[in-house]
Amino acid sequence: MNLFQIEIFVKVVDVGNFTRAGELLGMTQSGISHNIASLESELGIVLLNRGRNGVSLTDSGERIIRSMRNILCEAENMKQETASILGIERGKIRVGSFSSFSIKFLPKIMSAFRKQFPGIEIEFYEGSYDQITSWVDEGKVDIGFTTLYNGCPHLNYTLLVKDRFLLVLPNNHRLQEKEEIKIEEIHGEDFIMPQSGCEISIKAFLHEQTVSPNVQFNVVDDQALIAMVREGLGVTIIPELALPNDLQNILIKPLTPEPFREIALLTKSQKMLPPVVKEFITIVKSICQTSF
Repeated sequence: MNLFQIEIFVKVVDVGNFTRAGELLGMTQSGISHNIASLESELGIVLLNRGRNGVSLTDSGERIIRSMRNILCEAENMKQETASILGIERGKIRVGSFSSFSIKFLPKIMSAFRKQFPGIEIEFYEGSYDQITSWVDEGKVDIGFTTLYNGCPHLNYTLLVKDRFLLVLPNNHRLQEKEEIKIEEIHGEDFIMPQSGCEISIKAFLHEQTVSPNVQFNVVDDQALIAMVREGLGVTIIPELALPNDLQNILIKPLTPEPFREIALLTKSQKMLPPVVKEFITIVKSICQTSF
């Protein structure tokens, strides 16, 4: 068993099939298959179920995947520590984020980091709050961006920004003249509920304020959500970070009391982070403080 076989195994698990893993690693499908078979033979267990629709972890694979990820993580840490000793900046950072943070913050963060550390590869994954928390916990990513409510006690959370929620109305709405909307004013209003993860915070806020809008639709895509408001199908509440660039034919109003979500940086123990990851976090904090 060697590190490259472990890397192949983890990549196959992440992408779900041998062909795609081979493309990413520059190998043939047969080469991938041979290495997985050798790994299974050495360990004496079957790690993957093979099927027409791809591969999935066996029960044995489920039990061993976290150890495999930890081995790769420690190997990467050792490379980066060695590079630091030699004065050479190289290595890889794996980042997980949710959509609106990816759009508004990550391009600027990655650009600033690349200018300072051009030799570092950045591997990016986008998913839901729960997926990102699991990825950090499993070691699939070094850094995750998520919300504080999505807590996992043994992981490290660092608050970055407070992202306020705003009310979105169609242009001809009865509340259009008001500068600020009291939350009770949308009680019974036709409402379009976001389903991108922030709905947990929105529902909790509405419950706390004993306000019950008339939920007509549940929508995942932010663009579709805004389009439905624009057509007068209801109002919605979305985070400021998720606001689209095109605000034509809609109105954005602050709410009172003002709801918000807390966006945090998620890692394992800060003491165990390799030097380059710590540098990335420093840049993240600097940009979040000055950009929002």
